[in-house]
Amino acid sequence: MREFQLREWREEDAEEVAQAANNPRIAANLRNVFPHPYTLADAAFYIGDCIAKEGEGQMTRAIVVDGHVVGSIGIFVGADVLERSAELGYWLAQEYWRQGITSRAVRMICKEAFQKFDLVRIYAEPFADNAGSIGVLKKAGFTYEGTMRNGICKNGVIRSYCMYSILLEEMEHFDGR
Repeated sequence: MREFQLREWREEDAEEVAQAANNPRIAANLRNVFPHPYTLADAAFYIGDCIAKEGEGQMTRAIVVDGHVVGSIGIFVGADVLERSAELGYWLAQEYWRQGITSRAVRMICKEAFQKFDLVRIYAEPFADNAGSIGVLKKAGFTYEGTMRNGICKNGVIRSYCMYSILLEEMEHFDGR
């Protein structure tokens, strides 16, 4: 398995983020707020926002392989009636796909988020045709809850997305096999 670490963001990460994130295959499976092309200015803005909001209802981490930032993962706590739930989001540079990094990163950040925030549930909403992301979530112990048919519009195309979640008690008992 490929070794990696999760760490807090640093302003000097912007150049590596811009390089790793500037891929249409990554942007195609993320919300429109994730631009393509992905510029140095986009990376600097994102990292600055992560640093400013760290611990205030969110936890974001750089995914680092061999000393280089190759992705991002974050937990975003809900508000109002969703205050005990949080959304998980992530992306990884294409050359690191299918190496087990993302599913292990998901486990690590979820474990930390359950400890840090008073959460009972963490969920993710991958696009229904994103088999890679769905596989990551299943491998990390998430449960499929359903498909939201024609629930999103990405690049002018109506698509469906899925709901996956993991509960606190499931996280505590999941052995990762």
